[in-house]
Amino acid sequence: MPNIVKIADEADLIVNGYAFTKCIEGYRILNLNKPEHAIVLSIEGETLETTMDDIEIQIVKDYFKKNKKFMED
Repeated sequence: MPNIVKIADEADLIVNGYAFTKCIEGYRILNLNKPEHAIVLSIEGETLETTMDDIEIQIVKDYFKKNKKFMED
């Protein structure tokens, strides 16, 4: 089980309970309310790996597109 507080503290951005963290592949996103739901997106926003269903993936991708500018250097 991931340490939710540590993940939230280290996240680059949190939107509606989703922690967005930059990584080598692109971005790791974790649902802080359901930590078994996670996704890795490429820099372009393509799904690389996930444990989310299609609806949640679309929600997270929408958050990603709207907020990516806040995670850029």
